[in-house]
Amino acid sequence: MRELADVARRWTAQGRAGVLGRPIVEWGFGPRNPADAVLIGGDGRCHGSLYRGACDEYLVSEAAVLPAGHTACVREVSVHHEEVTSAGLTRGGQAEVLLQPLHTLPALWWDLLANGADAALVTWLDESLTRAVSGVVTPGRRDGAGAYVPVQAVERAEELLSRRRPGRDTLPVDDGLVLIEIVPAPPHLDIVGGGELAQLLLAQARLLGWSATVVSTASDALGLLAERRDGACLVMLSRDPDIDVPVLSAALTAGVAYVGALGSRRTQERRHADLIGAGLDEKLLRRVHGPIGLDLGARSPAETAMAICAEVLAGLDGREARVLRERPGPVNV
Repeated sequence: MRELADVARRWTAQGRAGVLGRPIVEWGFGPRNPADAVLIGGDGRCHGSLYRGACDEYLVSEAAVLPAGHTACVREVSVHHEEVTSAGLTRGGQAEVLLQPLHTLPALWWDLLANGADAALVTWLDESLTRAVSGVVTPGRRDGAGAYVPVQAVERAEELLSRRRPGRDTLPVDDGLVLIEIVPAPPHLDIVGGGELAQLLLAQARLLGWSATVVSTASDALGLLAERRDGACLVMLSRDPDIDVPVLSAALTAGVAYVGALGSRRTQERRHADLIGAGLDEKLLRRVHGPIGLDLGARSPAETAMAICAEVLAGLDGREARVLRERPGPVNV
């Protein structure tokens, strides 16, 4: 949904009509971006996409006849058989899609997305699914949620935001349903130290849709941490105590979501002792992923870069990585 922010803000400033569509619940479809949404203009043009455009024509027609006075409608969509192939989807599925007029969505929501911040959109739907009231929740801030949003929904939004993974959830309430949409800041790898591995991490980050910056000095690294609080992930490749100690210390005390450090067991022990000497406690030091990366059997620099990014992904979601076949329940959760 973040890619819609600039268009949504421009349309709002111009007073143009629009309708935002996104799923409330889904069955099937396989791997997909859990924050996908489509913004439908009054002229029927679509920005963004749901299910690779397979349902756009139907959603455009339904958005055009949204009853006057309704601030929401929910429509069922399904993609099966030849539609799956023509759309290039992994598999078919069904969904209930919420259509909501653009003017009923908080301007703050689009501002936060445009600025790359962590944010959750919490939308209360009445029992008839014809009325929607939306509010915004950010880490440490609840005042944008509005009176219609129950406290338990705000708390659930804060919990999901802490996992730093995009997605949607629903919460039944006495007078309807609450849709919770999580759009965390995209991960940004602050890579400290150069060389081949740093360049491969840049390439791996691009493949994942992340951003990354490589720096080689402590002052530049500390500047990066100060600039990017939301989505920042530190990857320490330098073994220089004049660099790794102050930068790791700053990242840990600032609460950076992921802190990893390359190096042997001996290097990790040296860093641990130096950080204790710098005044950090054991609780903070347990947050350092070092030696860095998942145990995938990586040997080459390219494999190591993949193992590091895999650990960042798992760490942001608060997961202990394991073989997927050993995890119970649905796959795409």
